Amino acid sequence: MPYKLQLHDINFKDFIEAVDSCKGDVFLETDEGDVLNLKSKLCQIMGLSTVLKGASIAEATVRCANPDDETILFRFNLYGEKPEKK
Repeated sequence: MPYKLQLHDINFKDFIEAVDSCKGDVFLETDEGDVLNLKSKLCQIMGLSTVLKGASIAEATVRCANPDDETILFRFNLYGEKPEKK
């Protein structure tokens, strides 16, 4: 079962770096019912403009297929920790 995480006022660039480090699919769900696969660069470029406010994501729900990815994004959301680059 996928996990869900609420994100609030995060830096877009840092968030995408965290998503890129995830191993499984990561989906952004908006209040309007849009679901975007954030592992897709096209969705990152085109779709996120609907939830952007300036250069940060105002509010959205992220669903991760891999529990390890949820941990990465949870720590990013709560502590601002960026994953280590490989």
